[in-house]
Formats: sequence, structure tokens, C-alpha cells
Amino acid sequence: MALVLAATSRESLGEVAQRFETRLGPLAAGDRQKLGEELYAVTRLLVAERTLRRALSDPATSSEQRVRLADGVLSGKVAPATLESVGDLVAARWSGPADLVEATESLARTALLAAAEKQRALDDVEDQLFRFGRILEREPQLTALMSDADVPADRRVGLLDSVLGTKVYPVTAALLRDLVRTPRARHLDVAAEELSELAAARRNRSVAYVRTAVALSEAQERQLTASLTRLYGRDVALQVELDESLLGGMVIRVGDEVIDGSVSGKLAAARRSIPS
Repeated sequence: MALVLAATSRESLGEVAQRFETRLGPLAAGDRQKLGEELYAVTRLLVAERTLRRALSDPATSSEQRVRLADGVLSGKVAPATLESVGDLVAARWSGPADLVEATESLARTALLAAAEKQRALDDVEDQLFRFGRILEREPQLTALMSDADVPADRRVGLLDSVLGTKVYPVTAALLRDLVRTPRARHLDVAAEELSELAAARRNRSVAYVRTAVALSEAQERQLTASLTRLYGRDVALQVELDESLLGGMVIRVGDEVIDGSVSGKLAAARRSIPS
């Protein structure tokens, strides 16, 4: 999930994120998940409390003053690792209060994905996030209900939990609950896909989204993965979706690049080439 930050904020996030990874290192999976969920709670607090987020990102005050303010608000309510992480965040310089919010949410996601990594479940979490994004894409009414700010957050999260059941990892559920609890004008299906890409990026992989008219065999998936890895010069993970409307062939998207080898795509191209 790409963050759009001004130069000062990008530099600050890079420094804070580096220290954060060091802090994550010795933590067990459960502690990483707790850290992520508490940072999500801090993110929601910053979204709700305009005066607080402005004070915690105010460049006119010293970093020591901002850290003391954060300690006063959070001490005794969150784990020490969370308090230290928030201290790093508010001590840094941000181009505006909104960037502090985005940076806090970014660390929350990182902690949760690191928990999945510790559990050797990152591949599964990546796939579950992608699959849920596809469910939302196919079910616009469900997406609308989960995105409706007029519906209380607890009801939206309850609806999400009823859809997920016990079929996903706790990390997957925590990441999706935050999207639903605090939509912030995001398209949920796109946001879920971006979370899947973050999981892939943590494994230093790119994601190739493949729509195919017929199911691929395991051998075909391995061959396609190898071909795309050679083409892009880095590891590529496939996310495959059946789409009979393609009539034949497949469409592959990696980042902003689309490779359309479908029959429907070729027919559309042929129609465009015929003079009207």
C-alpha cells in the first residue's frame, strides 16, 4: 500500500521504520501481533482526536515535549514496545498531522505482517487478503455495507467477522478489521489487494494478478511464475482468478503493466483496427 508523503515525511518514515524493524526482531509472533493491534488503536485515536494529532506533529514544539505528551496519553494503556514506537513516531518531523497518522498505520501493518512472518504464514495471509479483495469486488452490496460510515463501526466489523468466520489467520482478520473499522474513503477491495501486495513485498516479491479463462495446472503455474520472474528480474507470486468472459487465454497485471493475451482482448483489438 503505497503512501503518498512529502519529502520530509518520507525521510522520517524511513528512519522510524528502520528502528521499528530492529525492535520487532526479538519479539515473538504474539507480541508482534499485539504491537500491531495497539498501533492500529493509536491510529484510530489520532483520526478521532484532531487536537491531539496536531499537537503530536507540531514542529513548533520540541521532540521531547511531543514524546512526553504521548507518554502522558498512552502510558499504562499499551505495551512498552508500543509506547516506544509511538515515541519514535512523534519525535520525528512530519509535513503535517495526516502524515503522522499514515506513518502510525504503516507501522501497525508492518508489525502484523511480521507476526505472520514469524509464524511462517505470510504466504497464506497474502493469499487470504487477495481472495477477500476478490469477494468484495464481486459483492458490491457487501462492500457498501462495510464502507458505510453511517453504520456503527462495531456492526461493520461484526459483519466482516461473520463473513470471515474462522477460516483466516488472526493476522488477516486484524488487517481487514482495521480497513473496515476506519475506511477513510478507501475502496475496500483495492485496499485489501494492496495489503496483499505489502505481504508479498515483505518477502521481496512482486505480485502478478492473473485472470484466466480456464484453471491452470500446478505445472502451468510453476512455468508462468518462472517466466515472469525471468521477465521482471525478481521473484513473482501469482494470484490467479478464473474469468470465463475472457473466452480463452489470460490477462496478467504486474503493478501498472498489463499483458493481455486473452481471446476477448484480441477480439477487442481487432474491432478497434477496423475502420468505422
